[in-house]
Amino acid sequence: MDLVRLNDFLATIDGYIGGSSWFVFALLGSGVFFTIYLKFPQIRYFSHAIAVVRGKFDRKGAKGDTSHFQSLTTALSGTVGTGNIAGVAFAIHLGGPAALFWMLVTAALGMTTKFVEVTLSHKYREFAADGTVSGGPMYYMKNKLGMKWMAGLFAVAAIISSFGTGNMPQVNSIASSLKATFGIEEIVTGAVLSVLLGLIILGGIKRIAAVTEKLVPMMAVIYVVGALSVIIMNYENIIPSFISIFADVFSGSAASGGFLGATIAYAFNRGVNRGLFSNEAGQGSAPIAHAAAKAEHPVSEGMVAILEPFIDTIVICSITGLTLLSSGVWNEKHVNDFSFSDMLLVEGELNEETDASVLFDYFNSNGDINEFSGDLVVTDGIPRGITVLHARSIAEEVTISNGETLFTGVLTVDNGRLQNPSGYSFRGKSLVHSAPLTAIAFNKGLFGDYGQYIVAIGLLLFAFSTAISWSYYGGRSVTYLFGVEYVKYYRILYVIGFFLAAIIDTTIIWTFAGIAIALMTIPNLLGIFLLRKDMKKSIEEYKEHLDKNFQTKI
Repeated sequence: MDLVRLNDFLATIDGYIGGSSWFVFALLGSGVFFTIYLKFPQIRYFSHAIAVVRGKFDRKGAKGDTSHFQSLTTALSGTVGTGNIAGVAFAIHLGGPAALFWMLVTAALGMTTKFVEVTLSHKYREFAADGTVSGGPMYYMKNKLGMKWMAGLFAVAAIISSFGTGNMPQVNSIASSLKATFGIEEIVTGAVLSVLLGLIILGGIKRIAAVTEKLVPMMAVIYVVGALSVIIMNYENIIPSFISIFADVFSGSAASGGFLGATIAYAFNRGVNRGLFSNEAGQGSAPIAHAAAKAEHPVSEGMVAILEPFIDTIVICSITGLTLLSSGVWNEKHVNDFSFSDMLLVEGELNEETDASVLFDYFNSNGDINEFSGDLVVTDGIPRGITVLHARSIAEEVTISNGETLFTGVLTVDNGRLQNPSGYSFRGKSLVHSAPLTAIAFNKGLFGDYGQYIVAIGLLLFAFSTAISWSYYGGRSVTYLFGVEYVKYYRILYVIGFFLAAIIDTTIIWTFAGIAIALMTIPNLLGIFLLRKDMKKSIEEYKEHLDKNFQTKI
């Protein structure tokens, strides 16, 4: 099975789970339910959450391996990654500015979801004989619900997701960014970072926490400064950008520039999907890191978790989105090397003026289009009688090369897909998405063409820290299923997968990640719903704890 067919196969699977409407509504529905059921804790407890992180309610003797701040930074390092740089750009590329609105809605509701899942996971964590902590949704599923089968399903899904969320997309984005910015070959990036990753994760949660508590604040400052420089330099577009986010929320994103438009359903679906990928609320990953925190009461650690989606999505993703929109690069065509998985060859010569509605239907509701099949004649690199669609746009000034020279000859095409593409490259002007689009936007700021270096470095730090944290999540899941002695084998596979993913097609990585997220999220959402009364009781107990020991009410 070649890469194109593999991506199509994975996309079909994703269409039934992570990319389907029912999954999106299950995710948002959980957030809405707990927000109402617990009376808007993300608003009522926000200031208290900040006080908890600052250590105001800490006392000696609490069991655990990390501080509140370390658990927050470790969890943030698992969420602040490619979703903030590449994921936002991908969501806007697919669904337009309205997709960013749905990302923010997902985050606001996700603050409550994460509060619940972290509290329950911390409450039912376990301690090993050596004093180390193991926790996560699989432990509340086993210890409280008595549903070992669901706990096992979650743990298996978490291991898969550690590759599909924390491992493969991260290094793939790093390698692509460093290649585009510095010309460093993907295989070199993969090799160097794989060695560093192995050295760090062998030290366990304490070394991971020590690294992330320094890395997360530093990388956030570097990235935010670069993004704000773009927004300030394009200050005249700030208000129009804000308007565009909200203007098409209930009508779909209108066509603009090379962007052919998106239906409300598509913008909604992609925004929520990318929002989950960014902050992971409901996925059950962050609770594994928070379970290691020193806390007298599990709800106090749940309070800390409220801040995660706020920082990750509402702050950082919003800044990225405004950078993309205010710079104007999101709907412009840029010269780039085409990805075969993102490319389709169609009959005739199409243009945006006369064929926009046909292409809109094709990309948003599976409308019909005449895909080219047969022998494609190419002269001096120029294909004849077809239109190349790339990244959901009509590509312009397309040239085909074979190695370093322009190709002349005949290529075999079947249903719009190039057969035996090895050795050939397509280059031209089209829409761009993911990290390369964010890098282009950063060049429009105060730092000029040096802005892309901020994205490359920021992506390196963001994504690498995500890979570090997810190795811990996967390792805890292996411990639950097989025992701690098997974690070393998992770590070896994790490092090998990290290296290989540096040279795999980006589109396939994102598609696989969407499937892995869904496999992990579904049992977790079911579990926290079944424990809704337990959660409400825990909050009341926490209020009594604060009143008795700190003379504080919330």
